Amino acid sequence: MSILLDFVKKQLTATSNHPKFKAGDTITVSYKIKEGDKERIQQFTGVVIQRKNEAATASFTVRKMSNGVGVERIFPISSPFIDKIEVNKVGVVRRAKLFYLRERTGKAARIREKIQTATEPKA
Repeated sequence: MSILLDFVKKQLTATSNHPKFKAGDTITVSYKIKEGDKERIQQFTGVVIQRKNEAATASFTVRKMSNGVGVERIFPISSPFIDKIEVNKVGVVRRAKLFYLRERTGKAARIREKIQTATEPKA
């Protein structure tokens, strides 16, 4: 029985080749969209406002402003539709969940950027 449980755990915790990111980081998610019999890749660029759960059930929420309207999208990390995730900026924040960004716009919604030095490896 334990062999079967180990097999199921291994299937659920399949490692993904996504980079490490956290709340406050600006990322671009390339997501596969199926329209009829065609498939295309759409990019969603925004700030990660939260990460939820662990392993197979993990998900993250990305927020962006589109024509003055805030748009949020929740992505499961283990989704087969995510083509790739790119980290554009590493943000410096003190919270794990950045829901306060929903009420802010413009300069008030800015997040400080962690400046990468030449000796420090990119995350």
